[in-house]
Amino acid sequence: MQFVDYVKIYVKAGDGGRGCVSFRREKFVPKGGPDGGDGGRGGHVVLRASSELNTLLDLRYKKEYKADRGEHGKGSNKHGRNAEDMVIPVPVGTVVKDEDSGEILADLDDDKAEATIARAGRGGLGNSNFATATRQAPKFAQPGEEGEEKRLVLELKLLADVGLIGLPNAGKSTLISVISSARPKIADYPFTTLVPNLGVVKYRDRKSFVVADIPGLIEGAHQGAGLGFQFLRHVERTTMLLHLVDVSDITPGDPVEAFEKINKELVLYSPELINKPMAVVGTKLDLAYEKKRLELLESHCKGKGIDFFGISAVSDVGVEGLLQYLSDKIEGLGL
Repeated sequence: MQFVDYVKIYVKAGDGGRGCVSFRREKFVPKGGPDGGDGGRGGHVVLRASSELNTLLDLRYKKEYKADRGEHGKGSNKHGRNAEDMVIPVPVGTVVKDEDSGEILADLDDDKAEATIARAGRGGLGNSNFATATRQAPKFAQPGEEGEEKRLVLELKLLADVGLIGLPNAGKSTLISVISSARPKIADYPFTTLVPNLGVVKYRDRKSFVVADIPGLIEGAHQGAGLGFQFLRHVERTTMLLHLVDVSDITPGDPVEAFEKINKELVLYSPELINKPMAVVGTKLDLAYEKKRLELLESHCKGKGIDFFGISAVSDVGVEGLLQYLSDKIEGLGL
C-alpha cells in the first residue's frame, strides 16, 4: 500500500433546514393559527482516528467532503429531521490544520479520538414560534443557517516508542527487519527506504514496543533536501531516538561528522528534538576490521554522556544487548 502522510481537503458541514410557514386548516375552526415546524440541523463534519488505518491515501483521491443539510420544517408543527454527521476516518497520529490560518484544529493521537472540524448550521424556526398576541398570523419563518466550510491540511505523524535515524544506508532497515517482523526494502544504495516503516518488537516476556525506521536524512533536510522535512515530522512523535552511524571500513568519511550532521538537522527543524532521550549505534561491525571508526565514534559519544552500542545486524553481534537496553529504557520511561 502506498504511504501518504500529507493531504489537503475541503470540508463543508450541512446547512440547517428552513422553518415552515403553515397555518392550521381544521374543520369547525374558523381561525386556525400558525403551525409551521422548525427545520432540522445539518450534519457536522467529524474526523475520527482509527488504528486500522496507517496512511492518508484515501483522502488523496477524494478531496471534497460535504455533509447533508437538515430537513425542512413541515406543517402541523412537524420539525425536520437532523442530518447525520459525516465521519471521516483518519490514521491515529493525524494533525489537522486550517489551511488559511495555519491553526491546529485537532491532534488525533488516540484510537477512536474524534474532533468536530466543521459545525453544521442550525435549522430555522417555523412561523409558529413568532405568534404573539398582536401578531397572530406570522407569514414568515427563518431560513436555516449555513454550515461551516474549511480547507484543511492533514499531516500524519507516526507514533512510535523508538525512532531510528541516520544517514542513508546507515543500516536502519536491516536492523528493524532483524528485531521485528517489518520487511522493508534493503539494498546497497542510498535512499532505499522511501517511506517510514513500523515494526513491533517483542523482547522476551517484556512489554512490546514500536520502532519506526525513518527514511535517511541528509544535510539540508530541514529545508527539504533529500527526502526532506516530510519525514522529520515523524521524528517528533517518537519517545526516544536511536541514531545509527555506519562504522565499517568500506564507508568513507568521519563517523563523528556524520553523527553531528544529523543532529544539526534535528535542531534546525525543531530544537526540542535534540532533547529527546537518545542512544547511538555503530552499525556494520562485521565490516569494521580495524575498529578505528568505531572507537572514534564511541569515544565521542561517551564524552557527551550518550549511551553507545556497536552492532552487526547481519551477523547478530550486539543486537541482544541493544534490545535489552531499549526494553529497559522504554520501561523506565513509563511506556
